[in-house]
Amino acid sequence: MTANQVRLQAIKGVESSVPPAFSFDPGEEPGQIFGENVFSLNVMQKRLPKSVYKSVVSTIEKSTPLDPAVADAVASAMKDWAMEKGATHYAHVFYPLTGLTAEKHDSFLDPVGDGTAFASFSGKTLIQGEPDASSFPNGGLRNTFEARGYTGWDVMSPAYVLENPNGNTLCIPTIFISMTGEALDHKTPVLRSQQAMSAQAKRVLELFGHDEPDNVVAYCGPEQEYFLVDSHFFTARPDLLNAGRTLFGAKPPKGQEFDDHYFGAIPERVLGFMMDTERELFKLGIPAKTRHNEVAPGQFEVAPMFERANEASDHQQLLMTTFKSVARKHGMECLFHEKPFDGVNGSGKHVNFSLGNSELGSLLVPGDNPHDNAQFLVFCAAVIRAVDLYGGLLRSSVASASNDHRLGANEAPPAIISIFLGDQLADVFDQIAKGGATHSKEKGTLTIGVDTLPNLSKDPGDRNRTSPFAFTGNRFEFRAPGSNQTVAGPMVVLNTIMAEALDHAATYLETEVARGTDFNEAVQALLTSIVSDHGKVIFNGNGYSDEWPIEAEQRGLKNLRTTVDALPELISPEAVELFGKYAVFNEREMHSRYEVGLEQYVLSISVEANLTLEMGTTIILPAAVRYQTELATNVSALKAAGVEADLADLEAVSVPLAALRAGLKELAAAVAHDHPEDGMEAATFCRDTVIPAMAAVREAADVLEGVVADDLWSLPTYQEMLYLL
Repeated sequence: MTANQVRLQAIKGVESSVPPAFSFDPGEEPGQIFGENVFSLNVMQKRLPKSVYKSVVSTIEKSTPLDPAVADAVASAMKDWAMEKGATHYAHVFYPLTGLTAEKHDSFLDPVGDGTAFASFSGKTLIQGEPDASSFPNGGLRNTFEARGYTGWDVMSPAYVLENPNGNTLCIPTIFISMTGEALDHKTPVLRSQQAMSAQAKRVLELFGHDEPDNVVAYCGPEQEYFLVDSHFFTARPDLLNAGRTLFGAKPPKGQEFDDHYFGAIPERVLGFMMDTERELFKLGIPAKTRHNEVAPGQFEVAPMFERANEASDHQQLLMTTFKSVARKHGMECLFHEKPFDGVNGSGKHVNFSLGNSELGSLLVPGDNPHDNAQFLVFCAAVIRAVDLYGGLLRSSVASASNDHRLGANEAPPAIISIFLGDQLADVFDQIAKGGATHSKEKGTLTIGVDTLPNLSKDPGDRNRTSPFAFTGNRFEFRAPGSNQTVAGPMVVLNTIMAEALDHAATYLETEVARGTDFNEAVQALLTSIVSDHGKVIFNGNGYSDEWPIEAEQRGLKNLRTTVDALPELISPEAVELFGKYAVFNEREMHSRYEVGLEQYVLSISVEANLTLEMGTTIILPAAVRYQTELATNVSALKAAGVEADLADLEAVSVPLAALRAGLKELAAAVAHDHPEDGMEAATFCRDTVIPAMAAVREAADVLEGVVADDLWSLPTYQEMLYLL
């Protein structure tokens, strides 16, 4: 089979693709199946004794300590419910520092001496498990020969039954900690940071006259972007298969220049996939709300509704797993890499963030007159203080080798962390800085000029898509997280820095009131000081402009361009003190996150470098050499026949081919170089030496793709992968 035939076979496979049977029963209403595979409060109320149910609800809603005495009753009911749904096994699901989901399956069945077996599931088993901790990243928290780790039931995130053609499994969300009690996962710090933030938020609410307010929780609504490619193309691209992104690929004749894919009609095949995923998500209680085409061809987005951050984080991991498995059923591969295709829009996971509780609703809703809404202004000012003081930590929470391809490019926010408030709030805080806010810009009306259409309400401020942290009317949207990462990391940082900012606000107000200062005057003074000290982080302009990095530097804002620049923020004295003060991480845990981040960065770059070297040497170089030989033979034949030969075509191949050879030689030397033992030195070497060597190889290879004969090129092209779905 020739190189070209490999591509042609993949294209024919796409054209002959047959979608799976339609998943929705026409008589089935989505509302009927929502949460049907979730051991929800509704299910518990029907199956648990009233006292047990009330105890569990108190833990979930009021954060009261879990009563171990109720565990046996819950475990028994959970087992019966799961087995009725066909589950034969249970799994403690946890979220190690790989960023992926981990699970170990155990059968409900226990053998009996007479050769039979009976199903059992005890409260002790529900509450605690013991998986091997030695093979997960730990950043020095554990020795490799020390294997013991513990999972612990997180009652606040509901158990669910995960369906599989080969059998169903009861999945129980858990924390994952070491034998020393230190966090080896992403869930434990989410719960710790949530607790810390709530304690400080309640202090502020009490100052505003709320007697014994309910716990304040962080809400999260992640917008998930992703690409779909046909499975035939995916398996024909070693780089997609192993690295999740294309390491080679010339720009197609048509990219996203026409903006015709964004919000366009969803392709029939993709819509079938979306409907199938939504049905699975609905059964798991994941509130998928919005679906649409994204900017780049082959790119799409799903957006769930707001949930408590802990549950939203679990659901986000489950959503990605579901998308991957359903895509394969439809003959496609779902790509969550932040930049799978160079030169087109990358993928993010915008984290919409707010605070609130069932009693008061969202605490970040400004109301019709924000200047009069002192409670909102204090919480909003706390966000301003938090982001200004700890912008570096926010940047570190989204740092990865893959997200480095996206941050700072023209489809993502810059690496400089700033806040966009919009015209209305920016004006209110400007008034505060000058002595006191007396008015707010009002909503306007859009007159369309068509008699049959009603006038539309106009918000008092526009949105800024170039801002990494933007107020969008009733929440802040953190746009920097990458599409492939867990939202737990950003939520831990947001909760913790908000705990500090709210602690600062509560302490200031409590002190001033104790001194006899009028409460309203104390609030005004607090707001003025925050705006004066931290207003430099507010930027409503174009974050993509060349002038902004210069202005940001003058303001004193950090520009942490790469993961190597950002990760040291995790072990700065300020960060260690912050996370220690609010009992989210101890110093060892902070250093472990830093070391794991460096290790993951080095591993990612190393895999890509080896792949680039392998593909460049075994696929691209031979194709170019064959074409060069073919051209040289033709030139020689023409000269032998006495015909003057045009050497332009030969030169068009020879020049980039020489550059490719040189690039591969340089990359081979970089790959062969022994990485320093120190994690930062190794990461710096990858950034400063390995990545530029990879880029040089790619540059030459992409030029060759445009000149080598098509029948010699075996890799599916961007044009094929992005448009043939």
